[in-house]
This record gives sequence, structure tokens and C-alpha cells, in this order.
Amino acid sequence: MSWRLLKKPYEVVPNVYDITTRREWGRRYRCYLVDGDAPTLVDTCHDEDGPKATLFEGLDELGVEPERLFVTHGDGDHVGGFDAVVDRYGVETWMPAETEAETAREPDHRYGDGDRFGGFEAVHVPGHEADSYALVNEDDGFAVLGDTVVGADVRGLPAGYFSVHGETYTDDPRAAERNLSKLTAYDFEAGLVFHGSSVLEAASGKIEAYVDGPKRDR
Repeated sequence: MSWRLLKKPYEVVPNVYDITTRREWGRRYRCYLVDGDAPTLVDTCHDEDGPKATLFEGLDELGVEPERLFVTHGDGDHVGGFDAVVDRYGVETWMPAETEAETAREPDHRYGDGDRFGGFEAVHVPGHEADSYALVNEDDGFAVLGDTVVGADVRGLPAGYFSVHGETYTDDPRAAERNLSKLTAYDFEAGLVFHGSSVLEAASGKIEAYVDGPKRDR
């Protein structure tokens, strides 16, 4: 199979770029590049040669070489390219304390709930996986949400809102919804997801409405 970028990387919010590496079964797979004093890649795509090549193609297109890598959790479409990224760019790496990834390279740093690094605060939101994290940058008004949520359009609902992953992709669907309440303590305009459409307006408020919805129905 010949792998190519699905589209050129684009600036989804100021200084943050969406690099989409793969689409199959109606699902989009992507990474994010946060450009700044120390350009930072968030997650690494799958471990197959093709998706890794498209990630590198996207970074070449941007003309930016990452200096840091932050991993949101240990699913293969988020950490699979870890070793290849480290080998190619020599990045400083950060991985959740709970993640047990089968990588040849050990991460430089392990992080936990409430830790701050690279402009982000780490928020542990277990449910999709036990090691699922969101990375919140309140100063710049955005959060990279890992797989704590997906774009609602993944589940056939209108874009511009969030949902949790369906049961097929989630270890504990009840915990995934319950633990989202941790994100309501933060204020951010844009919520960047890895599957489906990101929410670029009033994102933290929409998470709060999602969390509070079942309460109103009681």
C-alpha cells in the first residue's frame, strides 16, 4: 500500500498543527505539533511503516523538527511510533506513569495527575484506558484531550460537540463518563481530539454540559 498524507498539516489553533496520518473504517487518526520555543509532538501514530512515514512527511511539510514528545496514553495509535520518533529526532520524552508500552526506548520522564510540563497540566481521566490523560493549556486556551473524548461526529452526531468512545473502544465506559468531571475544573476554548472533529468554541463548557446532562435527567 502507498501511504500519503490525507491532507497537508494545518493550524487548528494558533501554533498548534493537526497532522492526520491515517483514515480507515471511517476513523481519522492524527497527531498534534505544538510549535514554540521547544516544538512538541503530542502522540506518534501507529507503528506500521506507512503511518510513521506520513507523520514524518507532515513534519517535513511544516519544516519543524520536534524537540519533545508527550504521550497521552499507551494505545498503539498513540504510542506505536514512539521509538521511530525518538530515533529520528532525539526528542525528550514524557509518558504517563501508568502506561506500560512495549517500546525499545525508555521514556525520559514519567508524569502523573496534576503534573505541569511544557505549558500543560496533566489531567488523569481513566476510563477509555486506565492510563488516559488530557493535557490542558489554560494560558493558551486549548487542551489536547487524548482519547478521553472523541468528536461527536465519530458516533454519528453533529460535529462541534464531544462524546466518549463507544464500548468497543473503551475499557470502562461508565468510568470514562464519570471521570470527565475532572476536566470541568479547567477553562479552555478549544478541545483537540484524535478521532472525529475537534471542538474549537466553548470546549470546556461543552464538556461540562455533557457531564451535567445525566444529572439533569434524574
